[in-house]
Amino acid sequence: MELLGETPDSEFLDGRLKPGAIRIILADSQVIYRVGIHKIFALENDIEVVAQTDTLDSLRAAVDRQAADVLLIEHGLLIGSTNVIPELLRIAPAIKLIVQGFSIDESQTVELYRHGVRGIISRSISPDLLVRCVLRIASGETWIENQAVSWIIEAYRAQATAGLGQRTKPNLSPKETAIITCITEGKRNKEIAVQLGTSEQVIKNYLRKIYDKLGVSDRLELALFALTRKIVKAESHESDVAWKILAS
Repeated sequence: MELLGETPDSEFLDGRLKPGAIRIILADSQVIYRVGIHKIFALENDIEVVAQTDTLDSLRAAVDRQAADVLLIEHGLLIGSTNVIPELLRIAPAIKLIVQGFSIDESQTVELYRHGVRGIISRSISPDLLVRCVLRIASGETWIENQAVSWIIEAYRAQATAGLGQRTKPNLSPKETAIITCITEGKRNKEIAVQLGTSEQVIKNYLRKIYDKLGVSDRLELALFALTRKIVKAESHESDVAWKILAS
């Protein structure tokens, strides 16, 4: 596969993509992993590596310049740089992030998913599972292990219930309650808008107000808070709710 070297730490393809292929950027400080992963994807008709980088600076440039569907990034590049993920998502809001590492602990796992990562995988993942992960995440799903779901639920439940006794009962309108119910069902903003007969932007505006009113920061924390306070009726177990929201 022909590559055009822009700088010593970044490479971009010449633009001859496989028709309809998932475009992926590889960001890894170790060339042996980049080469190996590139070879795995080269065998797939529906995946194309469009750029490779080994530093955060070159990664920012690649994400800004090269249209891509998925970013596969080494966890080591993110250590000590917690704002990198939100920054990359501001540059390319539609890109889906997969983090690869040898040992990512509970707090790191929760933080990565909180910031918008769609999958966490091991450096020792098999080639077929790696390809399956990329395909699922590119289609809009989330790749997450059962243990990680448990960690996330515990962390979000703790945050959602912090100071519970001191909080007054929230004063929610019927529409706000309906939106919260939809969130616990794993519905996306577009689906909620259709169900409630309004626009997606209106739903986004409502959600910002709900977050501020309840003191939560995202959809999962909102759902767990609502279930804990019995603001809405639980139709399924917390873990099922978490799966639905993480995959939405």
